[in-house]
Amino acid sequence: MMIGTLAMLAEVLGARLAGDPGFAIERVDAVEEACPSSLTFAVDERYLKAAMESKAGAVLTCVEGAAQQYPGRNLLIVADARGALARILGRLEPPRPAGPFVHPSAVVDPSAHLGERVWIGPTCVVGAGAQIGDESVLLAGAQVGARAHVGRRCLLHPRALLLDGCVAGDEVVLQAAAVVGSDGFGYAFVDGRYVKIPQVGNVVLGDRVEIGANACIDRAQTGSTVIGEGTKIDNLVQVAHNCELGRHVGIAAQTGLAGTTIVGDYVRMGGQVGTKGHVRIGDRVALVGKSGVWKDITAPGIYGGSPAVEQRAELQRQVLLRQLPKLLDRVRTLERASSSAPHERPSGATREE
Repeated sequence: MMIGTLAMLAEVLGARLAGDPGFAIERVDAVEEACPSSLTFAVDERYLKAAMESKAGAVLTCVEGAAQQYPGRNLLIVADARGALARILGRLEPPRPAGPFVHPSAVVDPSAHLGERVWIGPTCVVGAGAQIGDESVLLAGAQVGARAHVGRRCLLHPRALLLDGCVAGDEVVLQAAAVVGSDGFGYAFVDGRYVKIPQVGNVVLGDRVEIGANACIDRAQTGSTVIGEGTKIDNLVQVAHNCELGRHVGIAAQTGLAGTTIVGDYVRMGGQVGTKGHVRIGDRVALVGKSGVWKDITAPGIYGGSPAVEQRAELQRQVLLRQLPKLLDRVRTLERASSSAPHERPSGATREE
């Protein structure tokens, strides 16, 4: 299958073209797998040499001087290589199922409302009073609970769950086995045993939110757990009850947010970040992997470590920690030298007769 000619893609992307405008691109490949009909990519200058030396017939890059460095190469030069790559790969993505369609094995409560051109796959369940927006798709085994609301053009992958009373905005994606609306971890310790505190709130997902496979977003104890517009949550992430995440937050795998963590807009979290409950993380904060947030972080910047501090301070701390064994050896050497040296009399002291 031909994706397009170099000239066609240059027009779509607003790219500067170098080389043969009629060159036909049949596939997009990483550098290691590229072949003469491939388009490969160099998202910045670090990867340009490897891309140019690959077998790819054309290269997508944001390096302005690439045409001068590698004359004769077929190039698409853009301002944002990753954004352009996303648009090209979108042309390869399989089309979504088109409704209206309800599989015979699906269970749809008579009181549920289905919008126009909704597609519901095998063994799906749609509860009483649920609403499914126009052109939304539920793949095999997905469930929408009672009184839950799914917006327009949403996609629920196999076994994804949007449980009772929860709300998903437009163009929301729940990856396979994502759970939205599980009970929050709320218990009172009474007379020597745990007593469950009912979790009667819900979860609200803004427009264009994506929840990764096997991620869990707990419903609020009261009120709502909120995930803001455009936020992307990776696989195996836990968001506890009553958390509030702002707009366009990015959270990598195995991160855990304790209850009532408040996160601002445009925050980025690496893998395995953890937060203490009831902390606030301000707008445009970036947390490197394995950071532990024990107290509020308000100023924009890059933070790391546990407890999380500004990344420069954390790197200095790591350097000092690596030097500790040598420092300890020096201290022990000095102690041994001090203990074996003859003791001098203090100045002015006289020998007793």
